[in-house]
Amino acid sequence: MGSYVLFQNFFDSDTWMEFGLSQARFRYRAVAVGGTFDILHIGHEKLLAKAFELGELVFVGVTGDRLVSELNKDHPVRTFIVRRRNLRQLLKARGWLKRARITELKDSFGPAIRRRRLEAIVVSEETRANGLRVNRLRRNRGLKPLRLYVVRMVRADDGKVLSDSRIRRGEVNPRGRLKKRGRARIR
Repeated sequence: MGSYVLFQNFFDSDTWMEFGLSQARFRYRAVAVGGTFDILHIGHEKLLAKAFELGELVFVGVTGDRLVSELNKDHPVRTFIVRRRNLRQLLKARGWLKRARITELKDSFGPAIRRRRLEAIVVSEETRANGLRVNRLRRNRGLKPLRLYVVRMVRADDGKVLSDSRIRRGEVNPRGRLKKRGRARIR
């Protein structure tokens, strides 16, 4: 709770310049994006790339373990600690880690419905309805709605949507390439 309060105080204050933040290269000072980020794949990379293209500071919400259990996924999901570690590695490899604030999502909306200084949210086609709901909840709380950016779902080589489930089933790899199936030898 203590770190949350520090974080909230920083973000809700007018001390942006102390942290070297400026709008020189970015459309927005602060953008939100979220997901489970279980098996990182090119769809996740595309979603994150849009958020980091738009925002100088990006709040990346990662679904917490308790919330994952409420989502009734049809497959096991790695623990929050493992998913956060893998996400940090990806962000570091892309040069985005210093601009990221990774937060655990304990509900479907996280800081997006509370942070006054957020300006935009990046969602996938699949989660567009959640983005619209975030804005309704923000309005109800007297906050300005966020600019909504919808990123198209990435399709695998077979034209079907790339997903963690398909990767787990061995249909495709994280780049969306079809896995080669073993063929029976004809003698």
